Amino acid sequence: MTEIKASMAGSVWKLVAAEGDKVNDGDDVAILESMKMEIPIPSEASGTVKEIKVSEGDFVNEGDVIAIIE
Repeated sequence: MTEIKASMAGSVWKLVAAEGDKVNDGDDVAILESMKMEIPIPSEASGTVKEIKVSEGDFVNEGDVIAIIE
């Protein structure tokens, strides 16, 4: 099980993956918006998205869990 965490503080602009989706290492899971920049959050492992912990529009801090990959 791998936790995908926010690399910086910002708003969840878009969720690219959904629960049940298969992702590969390096695939984007979400896109954060911070300081008018879009920051992709990639998966750090291949597997299936078990849980999405945030919703679009949520504010996250650096290190907050965005998704769990199994």
